[in-house]
Amino acid sequence: MLAPRVNACLVVGGRYHDMDFARLELLKLLGEHPRIRTRVGGDYRDIDALLAADVLVTYTVDVVPDESTAARLRDWVASGHRWLALHGTNSILKWSRARKAWEAPREAPLFMDTVGSQFLAHPPIAPYRVEVTRPEHPLVAGIEPFDADDELYLSELHGPLEVLLHTRWSGETPLFVDRDWTRDEPRPVMYLKRIGAGEVLYLTLGHARGRYDMQPLMAEYPEIERGSWKTPAFHELLRRGLAWAARLEER
Repeated sequence: MLAPRVNACLVVGGRYHDMDFARLELLKLLGEHPRIRTRVGGDYRDIDALLAADVLVTYTVDVVPDESTAARLRDWVASGHRWLALHGTNSILKWSRARKAWEAPREAPLFMDTVGSQFLAHPPIAPYRVEVTRPEHPLVAGIEPFDADDELYLSELHGPLEVLLHTRWSGETPLFVDRDWTRDEPRPVMYLKRIGAGEVLYLTLGHARGRYDMQPLMAEYPEIERGSWKTPAFHELLRRGLAWAARLEER
């Protein structure tokens, strides 16, 4: 008897990141599983195709659905589906001319509550230590603490969350309206959020930027950034997350 086909929907799109690179890398990882067939989109507008999938994978920046679409997406998760959300999935970015800083308007409350957090700020990119919060959990079992040269996401949390990976950082982020992060506390890097019979697995890592991804703010970015994509632990986390989302161990 043939194993059943798994239909995946991959949403990759947004601003200021190398979406072509991320899309290709994720498709290669999905392609390691012959049972997974993947449909690709750039946003949530084709919600009917998304809801027809068995699994959702997102890598977006400043891409959010409207409230009615967000409600349908939440119902899809609650019905028993799994969603692997990566990097800037939880972001809304607006430039405040008055404050000369980036702000994160709370314009998509239902969507952010479903994801479990909303991005507010990050310090300048620099390596930071990722610690394993729940070493007994299958998604992170055997993963040793590692250094991530990535955007360290500082977020408003919408729990309850089961944090699997975390880091610690305190200070100020002057390029963002929400700049005071002087309280020293764990910052989630990877967590699970249960919604009804389904779950969202969110991993903040995965920054990537190419030469032209900051247009129109600048004509050419001075360097190519690949963040955690250079780190073996990140690829292992992605492989585990994709297998978990597609329930490959259960089918």
